[in-house]
Amino acid sequence: MIFQDFLFQYFSLWDFIESGLYFMIVGFFLILCFYFLFIRYRISKKIYWLFFGLFFVCLGIGRVFFIIYYFYAPELEIVAFLMINYRFATFFTWIGTACAVGVLGILLFPPETEPEKKSDQPKTVKNWFKNKDNVKLLIRIVLIAIPVIIGILALTLSDELFMDPDFVDKYNLTINLVTIQIGSWTYPLGRFLLNFIFQPLFLALIPVIFIYLAWKTFGVLRKSYALNAIGLLLYYSGRILHGALIVANYPHFRATLPPLIILLALIILVIANNYEQLK
Repeated sequence: MIFQDFLFQYFSLWDFIESGLYFMIVGFFLILCFYFLFIRYRISKKIYWLFFGLFFVCLGIGRVFFIIYYFYAPELEIVAFLMINYRFATFFTWIGTACAVGVLGILLFPPETEPEKKSDQPKTVKNWFKNKDNVKLLIRIVLIAIPVIIGILALTLSDELFMDPDFVDKYNLTINLVTIQIGSWTYPLGRFLLNFIFQPLFLALIPVIFIYLAWKTFGVLRKSYALNAIGLLLYYSGRILHGALIVANYPHFRATLPPLIILLALIILVIANNYEQLK
């Protein structure tokens, strides 16, 4: 291959195609974050649009680190550089998840349209919890904090928990991975928790809640929530399919199918959030 003979040791034609498509996705992320932050949020001042804009900012930054991790960092054969990119990619992806959860928190627990009357009761913890807006705010903060904490742990915990097991043999490392064993299959514990416990939980939770909101509403709102659910399902399906095709070793499908699904998902998300009634 031309990329292997003249430019890169591991970079194939399919890697070139795949990385190009993901660069298109990053560009789409930038357009979306500009639209939601500097047009929708600037005009409406609604924190809903702020979270949506930050969602795409974080996903875009995370995707850039993933591009470096999968396509360019292996050429340097420096494990520390590989792991730094993996950590930052994972961190920003989870911060983006926190922003998506922030959107859901606003939709599920909106503040009261009429503020509660001030009482003359002393400011105690018990009285603070009697205020519905305070309770809703606390729930929203807790929901956002969970993925943020997961992202911080992925950024700071030891490589022994997150390193790709193939690196140990490929680079002759002496590191002792902390693994979980299921039958004859072993996998790093940190990656197992991220990829098979926390990630599927949030990937299922976010679209399901949008489906629930679509079921509970009608008209334009129902269409918007339903399209958001479809777009997010497609986006996360593309991410999951990418990982599955890496394991299955189908480079031609991996290079084209997941990024095209993600691009379709982003177009649907644009349509879903372009209703003037939601300004």
